[in-house]
Amino acid sequence: MRGPHNIWRLIRTGATFERTGAMVVALEAMEVSPRLRFAARLLGRPFRFLGLKGDPALPPVTRAITALGPAYIKLGQVLSTRPDIVGAELANQLKYLQDKLPPFPMDQARAIIAAEFGAPAEELYSELSEPVAAASIAQVHHARLRDSGAEVAVKVLRPGIERAFRKDIDAFYYAAKWMERLAPFSRRLRPSDVVAHFDGVVQGELDLRLECAEAAEFAEHTAKDDRLVVPRPHWDLSGRTVLTIDWAEGIGLNEIAAIDAAGIDRAELGRRVLTLFLSHALRDGFFHADMHQGNLKVAPNGDLIVYDFGIMGRIDEYTRRVYAEILMGFIQKDYRRVAEVHFEAGYVPADRNIDEFARALRAVGEPIFGMEASRISMARLLAYLFEVTERFGMETRTELILLQRTMVVVEGVARSLDPHLNMWEVARPVVESYIRTSIGPKAVLRDLWRTSRVLARFLPRLPALAEARLVALDERNQMQRPVQGFGWATVLALSAAMTLGVLGVAVLLAKLF
Repeated sequence: MRGPHNIWRLIRTGATFERTGAMVVALEAMEVSPRLRFAARLLGRPFRFLGLKGDPALPPVTRAITALGPAYIKLGQVLSTRPDIVGAELANQLKYLQDKLPPFPMDQARAIIAAEFGAPAEELYSELSEPVAAASIAQVHHARLRDSGAEVAVKVLRPGIERAFRKDIDAFYYAAKWMERLAPFSRRLRPSDVVAHFDGVVQGELDLRLECAEAAEFAEHTAKDDRLVVPRPHWDLSGRTVLTIDWAEGIGLNEIAAIDAAGIDRAELGRRVLTLFLSHALRDGFFHADMHQGNLKVAPNGDLIVYDFGIMGRIDEYTRRVYAEILMGFIQKDYRRVAEVHFEAGYVPADRNIDEFARALRAVGEPIFGMEASRISMARLLAYLFEVTERFGMETRTELILLQRTMVVVEGVARSLDPHLNMWEVARPVVESYIRTSIGPKAVLRDLWRTSRVLARFLPRLPALAEARLVALDERNQMQRPVQGFGWATVLALSAAMTLGVLGVAVLLAKLF
């Protein structure tokens, strides 16, 4: 990592926020303490002249973020869905970052398409419009296929985007390293691991072949989901820098007035957004991890349309079960069980007091219930959670970062449609359904069936493996008799007994299912 370059990048970040007037707005919107606000202004003011100017037509924070580049724009997109953290006015300003960034010229887009496929765009598409949306990494064109006449969306990466992201991510790595050195208490949050996770996600998003594969897999998983539209990709017209996918017309979820004018029930739509996300995360372990309003639309008939599959999340089955039990514990106000799950999963060090942890969790969970949803401040709730995790020595779980971040974004989207939406009430039936099918008796039998199938592949080899082990032990003179009193016949008999036992379980499970 280039130290001077990264120091310069971080200084320019603060200077840009100060020069554009964004520093004051951002600190006030997030209710930063006056002391910290004063310190930030004091540190940023001497470098003010080094900051970028940005587009003076934009509001201060949006202006600063767009000037700083794609990595910061990604952060701004997330904050645009959190009016409870940055305030309604700033959240509305940041929505500009979702799909209204300045596009790059058409001649550059055509050159990228030609370089990717070795043929001019005119030979592939009978129509190719000016950009209809432009975001931090790519822009989208409305097109029509020359061979079939089908309407498609053509996504083209921004020129030089890989280098631009690399500069920002290098600076993030540098900041994380110094944070760990200068603030030892931050190590439990594993800032370097968090940046590494973000780096991996971004690298995947910069290769549109991977997005093409993710889109196809997501379409397969969600084929039976009611009132959900997932456009399918065209593999023959997709590559590293260009993605061609079915066109789906709809109203952006950030266009509240247009949704109302179309007569669509916003409250029901908000519940559906949250329900579908939880279903995908728990049921499939594969979910859309960039569900801001710019990537979601609603069709005239009310169907939810999902776009942009550059960032997808995966969680293994064990983690899904842990996550479901934690959610269910909060829903049922069983804070003791929530605490137990944290200890069982190793999320909290075993030497901590489980009763104290359960009491701290109660203080986090109780404000959620019995309160009108719009009055809940997620910012304050997250701040208190930070205090609790610090006190009990919890470390950041990098495998859950994407899930947790997406959960925050999805809740923000749902709340923008229905400010009175209660996340826990909507989540309950989804979590209960998952627990019935994945943690109850049926799940135990299914796990036994899977185990028997795995063991069945090794049982024919068990006698030979046992004999080889015995011979190896004998050669090292580590035993007086084979297996301390067990003869060859006994070993073979035990192997046969295990084989019959596992096969018996397999037969029983086959009949049950």
